[in-house]
Amino acid sequence: MSHTLGIAIESLVAFLLILTIGYCMLLNARLKRLKADESSLKATIGELITATEIAERAIGGLKLTVRDVNENLGDQLASASQMSQQLKQLLAEGDNVVRRLSKIASAARPPAEPQAVPAPAAVVPKVSGAKAIAAAAQAFSERRRSDGLAA
Repeated sequence: MSHTLGIAIESLVAFLLILTIGYCMLLNARLKRLKADESSLKATIGELITATEIAERAIGGLKLTVRDVNENLGDQLASASQMSQQLKQLLAEGDNVVRRLSKIASAARPPAEPQAVPAPAAVVPKVSGAKAIAAAAQAFSERRRSDGLAA
């Protein structure tokens, strides 16, 4: 009986050793897969770091571009504002000149009986250069008075 008990215990230990060896082989296979995943994960992390560095450089370039565009746009807006002011002044001066020409034309015209304004489609006979200029100035001043616009 002591022999059978020893063989039973030895068999049990042998069976447990076989189970342990099998489990160790399973763990070894899992560790190999984990090592393989670790190397692919390291490669992925390296690619991610490279992509991040490229993105940071691109963002820096975009910031510089935005700053340049902002400065350029500011200069152009200031220039446009200045040009707008100049145009307003020139328009005011032009309006003043038109008023003075209108006064000169009305002062140069001899007082005559009021006549009806000829229709624009009416045929105007040919006249000399000075008379044509005077007639044009008179028509211009009448047009200016009638609708408040010079042209």
